[in-house]
Amino acid sequence: MKSARRRSRELATQGLYQWLLSGAPAGEIDSQLREGQGFDKADREHLDAILRGVIRDSEALSSQIAPCLDRPIEQLSPVERVVLLMAAYEFTCHPDIPYRVVINEAVEIAKTFGGADGYKYVNGVLDKLALKLRSAETQATRGAPSA
Repeated sequence: MKSARRRSRELATQGLYQWLLSGAPAGEIDSQLREGQGFDKADREHLDAILRGVIRDSEALSSQIAPCLDRPIEQLSPVERVVLLMAAYEFTCHPDIPYRVVINEAVEIAKTFGGADGYKYVNGVLDKLALKLRSAETQATRGAPSA
């Protein structure tokens, strides 16, 4: 059984995919998601935070992700791009969620919605991004001395 947070991430992925392709405003996307199947099982507060936060901060989040990529972010598949933006948002704005959970959830979302091997790319990028955005936490869990 999926957790309420997982369901909120899945819905956010769908909404952000729509935003990326259509440019629809967050309020319109939010309304459509609320009418969709599974909304009642989602963590509504987390869904709202991700959806609105990623749309609001997309340029800054893209800038954080860019150095970890092997190509311009615009060349990523829409699903990979959305998943990376969501994870970068959670790394940045939700320090209460362990970085390993953020990565695991992003990989699972990429497996569900992305191409055959897209999740591997997402995992590699997020490993690098975690070192940059959550350096103290990653060093502590990997047993390395803190800088």
